[in-house]
Amino acid sequence: MEILVARSAGFCFGVKRAINIATECAQGAEGEIYTYGPIIHNPQVVKELEASRIYTRGKLEELEGGTVIIRSHGAKMEDFTLAGDRGLKIVDATCPFVKKAQKIVSLLSKEGYFVIVAGEKNHPEVKGLLSYGGSEIMVAASAEELKDMPHKKRIGIVAQTTLSVEKLREVTSFCLTRASEVKVFNTICDATKIRQQESTEIARRVELMLVVGGRNSANTNRLADLCRAIRTNTRHIEVAAEISAEWFEGVKRVGVAGGASTPRWLIEEVVKKINALTTKDSKSR
Repeated sequence: MEILVARSAGFCFGVKRAINIATECAQGAEGEIYTYGPIIHNPQVVKELEASRIYTRGKLEELEGGTVIIRSHGAKMEDFTLAGDRGLKIVDATCPFVKKAQKIVSLLSKEGYFVIVAGEKNHPEVKGLLSYGGSEIMVAASAEELKDMPHKKRIGIVAQTTLSVEKLREVTSFCLTRASEVKVFNTICDATKIRQQESTEIARRVELMLVVGGRNSANTNRLADLCRAIRTNTRHIEVAAEISAEWFEGVKRVGVAGGASTPRWLIEEVVKKINALTTKDSKSR
């Protein structure tokens, strides 16, 4: 069995930075330490952090004191105000690429553009981005979601950092038919683009594609969708224990990729499980 592993598999810069910030916080902070929502969308990593007394809370109103870590996805502007009003020590682990997108949304709104955030409306990063705009702002994941939008004089577009380039292109193309001026900022993280390119290239070369990462991870789900569009025999798994020997019947090459919030050790466990389930020699690249 030949195993092709995407070179970029493992934490992206923003996720690695957030984990490091949380770990350092656990070593030096006094009192209770919480993350506002899961620090990244990976259940295994969240469980590991709990062992270091870093706990997840979904509402700031639940916290009476201590330290709150703003996760890599960022947070709404009003959440920072609320945390300060409650006397919480704020540690901001927002990914710098998300911060950049937030600043662009704010700038476009101040310049009078109708702002469109290309992304998923229920994703925490997108909810945060929307809070940095004025009243003239909306979110859309596709051209279909914009079909009822009236003509606008000036439209400014930013993207959820983990969006696919194809989706941004789709939203932008539609907006060109509904505005006299369109200003586009490609805020998709380079790590996202590289992961998507590497993974789809591998998907073309294998009979089975495994995408590893949390089921609550938007970028991992998107990666699985992109691979599935090329290789229908694509499976999204969280951990190696989910792998079945039956998947490898008639398979000579298997590809392995991971989302930006998937730790490298989970990828390595998947490779070990594949080797254990297949009798032929494996070659990992």
